[in-house]
Amino acid sequence: MRKITLATTLLLPVCAIAQTAPPWSAGANNPAPSKGLVFHVDDVDNIPDLHGNPQDAKLVLFIGGNQFFVLPRLIAGFEKQHPELAGHIFYETLPPGILRKQMQQDNTITVGNLTLHVVPDVYEAGARVLDDLHQQGIVDNVVRYATNNLEIMVAAGNPKHITGLKDLAAPTLRLAMPNPETEGVARQVSDSLRKAGGQSLVDTVYTQKVHDGTTSLTQIHHRQTPMRILQGKADAGVVWASEVRFQQKIGNPISGVAIPDDVNTTAIYAAGVVHSAPHSAAAAAWIAYLQSDQAQAAYAEFGFKHITASRDH
Repeated sequence: MRKITLATTLLLPVCAIAQTAPPWSAGANNPAPSKGLVFHVDDVDNIPDLHGNPQDAKLVLFIGGNQFFVLPRLIAGFEKQHPELAGHIFYETLPPGILRKQMQQDNTITVGNLTLHVVPDVYEAGARVLDDLHQQGIVDNVVRYATNNLEIMVAAGNPKHITGLKDLAAPTLRLAMPNPETEGVARQVSDSLRKAGGQSLVDTVYTQKVHDGTTSLTQIHHRQTPMRILQGKADAGVVWASEVRFQQKIGNPISGVAIPDDVNTTAIYAAGVVHSAPHSAAAAAWIAYLQSDQAQAAYAEFGFKHITASRDH
């Protein structure tokens, strides 16, 4: 079999609003120790959500993309505890709905002209989704490990003076919003819009403004929202609070508008071992690691919270 090495990278936005394409980490977040020829051209040949070498992987993780910025730290910490797995972890950070479709299509995905068949050991998404998959016998050993709240992302200084969710209905306000067809967060966003302004606010943001072009739906992941704000193509978008923290942490001119608890929606993240996992022991070790103090500290650094009580999910 011909060896396939994916020298893939993690998307890291930059401060320059004039940037026309998101720059990448030059392979710094690719856990494969041997990368061979590294070939990358922005907007032509890049695969930002596939990390590592699937051919000799001893642990394969399918993880909801909104955790992409935590994974490099998690992988590094986990490999120190399990050196036998170092350099043999492959992970995908696509939206959970896309990952499920990949699993349903015989664990096969095509990106451009590359078709990849890889069987996941662990699947991570919202707790409700994991519970459903557990009922279907698709995943086992489901654990909850973190929570997250919504926030309105805006440019630094909040130049449009947005104060809350109701302001998103403004006809001239340009929004970048998660796509309901591919991203689970869109359901939570709709729930919060409904709490703040009723179904009419949901319809305005997700129907009327989509129709007139002032709401742009993400094509891949709501990490596109900060890029559109930085490029001056959008004024605001609803994202997880952790996404705002990440952009601020790497120095981008991004601010957040807090959403009050009474209209906010909390997500609970869960993970499970895929029933057909080829590396079930490694998968169980990863599940345990997610609940460790070290992993929890990594999540907390980006605004995720530890599971303390039963919440909406």
